[in-house]
Amino acid sequence: MSFNVALTGLNAANQDLSVTANNLANVGTVGFKGSRAEFGDLFAATQTGVSSTAVGNGAAVTEVAQQFSQGDIKTTGNNLDLAISGNGFFTTAKNGALQYTRDGEFQVDSTGNVVTASGANLQVYPALANGGFNTGGLSNLSLNSGDSAPNATTTASITANLPADATAPADSVFSPSDANSYNNTTSLTVYDSLGAAHTASLYFIKSGTAANTWNAQLYVDGNAVGTQQELDYNSSGALTAPTGGLVTFPAYTPATGAADINMTFNFNNVTQFGNNFGVTAVSQDGFTTGLLTGISIDNTGVVEAQYTNGRSIQLGQVAITNFANPQGLAQQGDASWTATNSSGEPVKGVAGGSGFGTISSGSLEESNVDTTTSLVDMITAQRAFQANAQMIQTEDQITQTIIGIHQ
Repeated sequence: MSFNVALTGLNAANQDLSVTANNLANVGTVGFKGSRAEFGDLFAATQTGVSSTAVGNGAAVTEVAQQFSQGDIKTTGNNLDLAISGNGFFTTAKNGALQYTRDGEFQVDSTGNVVTASGANLQVYPALANGGFNTGGLSNLSLNSGDSAPNATTTASITANLPADATAPADSVFSPSDANSYNNTTSLTVYDSLGAAHTASLYFIKSGTAANTWNAQLYVDGNAVGTQQELDYNSSGALTAPTGGLVTFPAYTPATGAADINMTFNFNNVTQFGNNFGVTAVSQDGFTTGLLTGISIDNTGVVEAQYTNGRSIQLGQVAITNFANPQGLAQQGDASWTATNSSGEPVKGVAGGSGFGTISSGSLEESNVDTTTSLVDMITAQRAFQANAQMIQTEDQITQTIIGIHQ
């Protein structure tokens, strides 16, 4: 009887050592969650019930329980390295099946998809055309978004001041090549539908016949666009005409083969104060073709691609999944798990939402295994193993003595 009881103790202590060894082996594994051996006593009852003098049958490991406590967050500087602070798992897909992980060491494969080291695709909620994300569906996060398409300039605005004491130019016939035929000039870059850049120049000419009146002439690539447009000011230097400060110039046909450029300029912030000409700001809504320069991921998991033309496009939002009982998840290796009946149904959400942690880009969650604690656990399990081995040795000595008595 004692041999069997001690043997159960040996087996339990040996399994405890195996659990501790596995924890220590994965101290450096990103996103790894340590386990703990939990024990229960063995007790056999007879058909007539349990005697007050009955002795137990030893011990057994009842469960190897996973511990999902938070691991330390370390900074890496790589935007594709992600860490979750709080509850939840990254959702990945491999061979058509969903898996869940805390290992945020993501990389880009040969097809442009963001994957784990084992090739599982990171899942995101796809971006909607009108903004927001489709949280009812999942898709692979792909960085193959191509170039950012160009956009032709349609509106432009200028913030400037025209000198109130200006007089009409000496030469009454305007010409861009004659500096004596205009008072001031400024320029900005505009774009056609193919993304080609063009230089738009505005010339300001003080009227010689009406006080507080100026004329604005637009040239694009050295070509006149329409005729001079009148700008009227009141005695306080504020623009009174055109209405709202908006001037729509005739279409300009670029030599690149692109569509005509139709532009409306806003002169509402062009004042007539003091005696100095100055341009504070110019802006326009066009842009050229953009090449992908990188991505950024905020703490809610929104993934944005940045382009050389200054544009950014939302590619998706990282899908976070949580479970009623994470300890019921089935381990798959590579710091990944799958759902089981014990874990409950996956609960999908977004980082920062109710019950879900936030995402840190450029960071990784380290293993939650504490080396010092594991070493103490190892010593404890080793002592338990030695004690049960000593019990077997003692029982053997007793048996040998009994055999000697009967000889």
